Amino acid sequence: MPLRVHFTTEDIARVRVAAAPDPLWEITNSFQVLITNEAPLLFGEWRRLVRPRVPRVGQLLAALLPPRGYSPDFLTPDLGGCFDLTGAVEAVLGTSRADLKRDLTMLAASSRRLRPLQAEIRALAGGDSEALRRLGSSLRAYHRQALAPFWPHIRAQVDADRAVRARAVLEGGTDGLLASFCPALRWRPPVLEADYPVHRELHLAGRGLLLQPSFFCHRRPVTLADPDLAPILVYPIQHSLSWAREPGTHPRPTDLGALIGHTRAAILEDVVTGRTTGELAARFGVTAATVTHHTTILRRAGFLLSVRHGRHTLHTITSAGLTLLHVPQSAKLERTGLQPPTSTEVPPS
Repeated sequence: MPLRVHFTTEDIARVRVAAAPDPLWEITNSFQVLITNEAPLLFGEWRRLVRPRVPRVGQLLAALLPPRGYSPDFLTPDLGGCFDLTGAVEAVLGTSRADLKRDLTMLAASSRRLRPLQAEIRALAGGDSEALRRLGSSLRAYHRQALAPFWPHIRAQVDADRAVRARAVLEGGTDGLLASFCPALRWRPPVLEADYPVHRELHLAGRGLLLQPSFFCHRRPVTLADPDLAPILVYPIQHSLSWAREPGTHPRPTDLGALIGHTRAAILEDVVTGRTTGELAARFGVTAATVTHHTTILRRAGFLLSVRHGRHTLHTITSAGLTLLHVPQSAKLERTGLQPPTSTEVPPS
């Protein structure tokens, strides 16, 4: 069944891509990923690390966030471009009693998972201050245990997606941007279509559309149930495999040792704004194979991300890569225990 988003000329001029991952959408999407076994290659290791940590905080969230079907809109309010977790949770807790009652009544009608927590949900629907406090504590604790240790990678992957979208805008305007989401979204002017669990017709009517990239959005986009709320479409992004590492772990010294070299340092500096393999080859006067060799090493070390952009591969830097760029060279060498290289190139193996 399709989701069909209808644009007017005014809406085309008011399309935006969010500047960062939204902590509330990542909480809701990731929790629904956590309680399923879908996409084991992408999320299996993350589930293994996170599941032992969240059984207590997850009880209330499990009632509010079923793996399929309706989820309450009040858990993902419009943050107005501010993606701070504290402010986001405060926005949830500031939901009006009327909206709480409406959303939780809809949830009760569509889910059997509320039965063990009927009293808690009734208190929440009535705006009970203690019930809201417990909800806020659950949201913060879940984020701390399930998302915060992985947030630098989540942010880097979203930044890489934004680099792809920025190029699409430069190359084709808003039409190019909307077309760049294929196959998850299909742009057939003036309608944007996507596969969806139920049939939905969303008329923007001049309000514009916020496109929100989400690391844990899986397979198909998500939108709010209430068509009168500010229009938003949360969409899935590309992922690198084996992204989940035990929190607190860092690239091995052998990875850092492999990075020592002027060409890789120059590549790392150059991909801050995003570069394709061909662009890097042209800028540094080397072959595409040489660039691929260097970017593969940088990517395996966790300092660079590579995402597909049409027929090309776009490389962007991660927060760990930015940190490395700002560490004095002497400190890098001391950390690895290596001496400065005598060659600026390591030929591809």
